[in-house]
Amino acid sequence: MTDLAPQEDRAPGAKGTLYLQFRIAAQRFALDVREVIEVLPRRPLKPIAQAPAWVAGVLAHRGTLVPVIDVSALSFGVAAASRGSTRLVLVHYRGDPLRPQLQLGLLLEQATDTLRCRPEEFQPYGLDNAEAPYLGPVRQDAQGMLQRIRVDDLLPSAVRELLYPAEPGQVPA
Repeated sequence: MTDLAPQEDRAPGAKGTLYLQFRIAAQRFALDVREVIEVLPRRPLKPIAQAPAWVAGVLAHRGTLVPVIDVSALSFGVAAASRGSTRLVLVHYRGDPLRPQLQLGLLLEQATDTLRCRPEEFQPYGLDNAEAPYLGPVRQDAQGMLQRIRVDDLLPSAVRELLYPAEPGQVPA
């Protein structure tokens, strides 16, 4: 395990990358806001038959059908709580290089705060969790550990094929 010294929170206006923070249970996670398209309140979704339990459903948003996953259920097997701070965050999903415009919805608990810091403040934590490749490096600060999420690694290939079937004439990636 890598030894992580606490980092001081950076002053407002300091350079760095902006991250949307959220929680799964008591654990803190971060999402690079450059991946975010829009943050919405939780909305009703159309369920997807035969999908894993962590696939929350489909959202019809601005003329586009967007698959939505529950990141809490994906990570720890417990659905995101229905609370005022639970958000539906639309992100760019670039898991298919032939279709770079794809969108993915993420149900995120307590997705109400942001943090600006340098990306290199996140350090590898010494574990290779092949079952959760989306879990990125961690950052230690006064509030504890904060772990980055890699959007493009959220979906295993079988689920990606279910949610984003190949278009006619397209060879799957």
